[in-house]
Amino acid sequence: MAAGPQLENANPLIFGRSCERTLTARDLDEREPDAIDGREIFDLIRSINDPEHPLSLEELNVVEQLRVNVADEENSVSVAFTPTIPHCSMATLIGLSIKVKLLRSLPARFKVDVHITPGTHASEQAVNKQLADKERVAAALENGHLLEVVNQCLSARL
Repeated sequence: MAAGPQLENANPLIFGRSCERTLTARDLDEREPDAIDGREIFDLIRSINDPEHPLSLEELNVVEQLRVNVADEENSVSVAFTPTIPHCSMATLIGLSIKVKLLRSLPARFKVDVHITPGTHASEQAVNKQLADKERVAAALENGHLLEVVNQCLSARL
């Protein structure tokens, strides 16, 4: 019997999911301006599927609300993510999935910065450089297989 692919992190730590955001009357009032905040961004990315495990990025503690920064007035969103192990080969794919989710979900006025939490990955600078390069991101998304994998990470689990 042939063995399946070896997982880099076969037994990851699993964290609990945070509670859902409680909406206030102001949140529901269509006449009130609705600035985008860190919790809204976190809610967009928390359920992204990990490419190796049947778990969300939140459940693996790869994304946390405290690592999301939004400057709505400056049209800027920054997300730092933490791979589960320092040599994670999926770090670029995870970062790309986060970036694609935000680019698809946010108004075009936002500049989206996705990067590895400093000091948590062996190839942090190289991965950050790839994720910050618009041409590289666009080229990656033109690769049919890679786009399919990203879309699987973004699809809702049944």
